[in-house]
Amino acid sequence: MLSLMPPLVPGTLRSVVAFVVVLGVLVFFHELGHYLAARWRGVRVETFSIGFGRKLWSRRDRHGTEWRIAWLPLGGFVKLHGQEQPEEASEETRAAWIPGETFHEKSVLSRAIVVAAGPLANFILAFVLFTALFAAAGRPVVEPVVGEVMAGSAAAEAGLATGDRILAIDGAPITRFLDIQRIVAAHPGATLDLTLRRDGAERHLAVTTGSRIVDGRKTGLLGISGGSLRYEHLSLPGAVIAGASETSEVLTETVSGVWQMVSGKRGTDDLGGPLRIAQLSGQVAAEGVANLISFIAVLSINLGLVNLFPIPVLDGGHLLFYIVEALLGRPVPKRAQEYGFRAGFALLVGLFVFATWNDLSHLGIFRWVAHLAG
Repeated sequence: MLSLMPPLVPGTLRSVVAFVVVLGVLVFFHELGHYLAARWRGVRVETFSIGFGRKLWSRRDRHGTEWRIAWLPLGGFVKLHGQEQPEEASEETRAAWIPGETFHEKSVLSRAIVVAAGPLANFILAFVLFTALFAAAGRPVVEPVVGEVMAGSAAAEAGLATGDRILAIDGAPITRFLDIQRIVAAHPGATLDLTLRRDGAERHLAVTTGSRIVDGRKTGLLGISGGSLRYEHLSLPGAVIAGASETSEVLTETVSGVWQMVSGKRGTDDLGGPLRIAQLSGQVAAEGVANLISFIAVLSINLGLVNLFPIPVLDGGHLLFYIVEALLGRPVPKRAQEYGFRAGFALLVGLFVFATWNDLSHLGIFRWVAHLAG
């Protein structure tokens, strides 16, 4: 029977709820960074909103800030007192300004701090989540056990099999799957002596690695995936160090991935938008709280990094204008800012449309429409 509905992800309601929770946490901490920095630099905050559009709930605190939850949970914002320049505001608006508490009259350093605090809050959130996760559940470590052997790979030709536990490579002890990846990557096209345990017996196997070009360098390949996962118990200081290391590694890998896309060394199929995030949120939420926390931490790093891109409209674009202002000793001309914001907005719309197209393709919507039409 022909289905009248596209092949949506199982557990659609779970995906929607998980998406709202994930996005809500990320947006809240991002905007909280702006809010706390503004308060620190003496700027009055008029509105702190999670979501856009008609407000579902609001209350005003003793500092005069309206805390608001709106019906469209696709972002949020902090409205700063006197955020617009005097020449852009009406006479009535200027009359309501409180001297000493407006954003536009602060130094370029104070304004840059307020803007940069949002992405910084996302990086701090990721670090805190990773640290808490490692302290409570331990650090996940992939065992050096062969989970799958790729057909036609160097591992398949050498006779590696699923379930083999690799104990050493060229005499170097192996304690985690990451050790295998590190050693193999550093030896492209080389013959390595693997010490492994199979069916309770220890044996040696000679493997000649394959190779591929990554970032202009030749990297070794073996052609296996990792096996079981274990959690390594860490003390609190150890969890803090591991949390900082994990945050740094994810940030470095993300920057590298973006650069590979920009330079054309990597395809853009992995570029996703809200639909992909919603899909992954539901899948990760089904796997447990620990996986969901880790997912939020990774997304938080991505959100912070994206907001630092030097694109007008984003935080990075504002920071770019402030850097130019600090160097020239005067603000960037209004016309240049206006053209920059228009170009930045057009670029973001284009990226959003492209990412949504990718999302729909991954969800199988286009295949479903073609099948329905056929």
